[in-house]
This record gives sequence, C-alpha cells and structure tokens, in this order.
Amino acid sequence: MLFLVAALLLLGVVLGTVAHAPLGFSVAVGAVVAVWLGVFALRERHGRRRHPRAH
Repeated sequence: MLFLVAALLLLGVVLGTVAHAPLGFSVAVGAVVAVWLGVFALRERHGRRRHPRAH
C-alpha cells in the first residue's frame, strides 16, 4: 500500500512538471525516453535468445 502511495505521489510530481514545461521540450524528452525503452527491449530480447536459462 505504501508503494502505491509513493508511486502516485511521484506520478503527480512528474505530471505537474510536464504541465509547466514547454510542449517542444516535453515531446523531445518523451521521444528520448521512447527510444531508450526501445533499445532496452531489443537488447533484452536479443540477450535472451543468445543465452537461454538452463532449468
């Protein structure tokens, strides 16, 4: 429950910050985060194919 409260508080702070930032800045930061998450997902997918876990 405490984790949920902390997550909602952090979300409120981040959304409040984005609301006061210029639109171009928000879009640029959003694009950087999207590319970063895409690269991370591709690296994770590629790494799991190369080194499967032995059970």
